[in-house]
Amino acid sequence: MSVKGKTVGFIGSGHMGEALIKGLLAAGLVPRQSVFAADVRSERLGELERQYGIQVVRDNHSLVGRAGVIILAVKPQTMTAVLEEIAPGVTAHKLVISIAAGVPTARIREHLPEGVRLVRVMPNTPALVLEGATAIARADGLHAGDLETVQEIFGAVGKVVVLDEELMDAVTALSGSGPAYVALVVESLADGGVNMGLDRATAMTLAVQTVLGAARLLLETGVHPGQLKDMVASPGGTTMAGVAALEDGGVRRAFITAVERATQRARELGRGRQ
Repeated sequence: MSVKGKTVGFIGSGHMGEALIKGLLAAGLVPRQSVFAADVRSERLGELERQYGIQVVRDNHSLVGRAGVIILAVKPQTMTAVLEEIAPGVTAHKLVISIAAGVPTARIREHLPEGVRLVRVMPNTPALVLEGATAIARADGLHAGDLETVQEIFGAVGKVVVLDEELMDAVTALSGSGPAYVALVVESLADGGVNMGLDRATAMTLAVQTVLGAARLLLETGVHPGQLKDMVASPGGTTMAGVAALEDGGVRRAFITAVERATQRARELGRGRQ
């Protein structure tokens, strides 16, 4: 089942909400008049209305009444209050999608009517440039075509995978937090270039394009990262000298530990620990 012909409402219209609005409109999946947005910031709604020509709603309860697909794009800390506000208007005729990091569907269901059609999704910030990585958790109680609708929405802003909800904390740690890890890599590469005499702008351009190019090469060729490393490295050359320095610094262990700790933190947040 397609999202075409449906009305889509966003409760929370921050960066991720805007990315999804942009993707839906760019793909021609939903017309502007069928997209609704609500936010606590009236100036933010004004910006979205001017830029995208969508419908803005001043309160969440009104939005729920007008949208068939409801996307909860709010911070985990405000989720309970939002759910209690919208619960009276959520019926089995509506599909609810949560993109709140670390909030399991069981906690959301506690505040919504029984039998609600609910899907938990974890996108990431590159969705802002339509290069997102999104994980969708399989869910019970959905209508035929609901999962396909969710896949279509998030496919408009990047790549989508479907998996069991028990793996969503690991997704949060890897692809959800991953852009921050990659940003550190880019910044560090540029710092190394500056340390060796390059000006900052040149070093940053080379670092960003190198990371982008390497990622696209891996994606489009399907080669293993180890193969790409071997393609670049020559015996006794500069690349292996650099790789040896990274190994001395424990780069692999550092990234693995980062994902482990971020996963643990996601689990803590999911249990309500701040």
